Amino acid sequence: MVYKESFKVQSNDKVCTFHNVTAGAKEALARSGIKNGILVVYSHHTTCAVITQECAFDMSMTGLETLQQDLVEVFENIVPTQRKEGMYLHPGPKALKFAEEHDEDARGCHNTDAHLRSSIIGRSETIVVDDGQMDLGEFGFIYFIDFDQTRARQRTVQIMIIGE
Repeated sequence: MVYKESFKVQSNDKVCTFHNVTAGAKEALARSGIKNGILVVYSHHTTCAVITQECAFDMSMTGLETLQQDLVEVFENIVPTQRKEGMYLHPGPKALKFAEEHDEDARGCHNTDAHLRSSIIGRSETIVVDDGQMDLGEFGFIYFIDFDQTRARQRTVQIMIIGE
């Protein structure tokens, strides 16, 4: 049996946004009626990623959990946030022209860091479903991350459950 659904999350601008989507995934699993199989949480957005991680409990001064802030800081060292033109080869003149033709401003195209970060982490997680429960371990949660800091926007979290 295959079951799928999606739901929306709202991301902020000027910061990486972490959405805890564990409850939404659990609710989808309950609605599916599937007891054993796999559950995939996926983003079709190329600047977003999905991870499983424990809740850090402590908050950083930015409002992110400390593990989330640590991840942002590690990426800042590896793939710095694109703050000016020419930092990366992307976007080039063709990409900027395409964006303009589709009513996107030039600033919104300067999100190369988000594309690179997403490609490093990946845009999906697969979780084992055993006896109707997601096997996330004792402290596991599912986070949908929007790395694009160019503007606030609504994102779609996709869930597919395969099993019996």
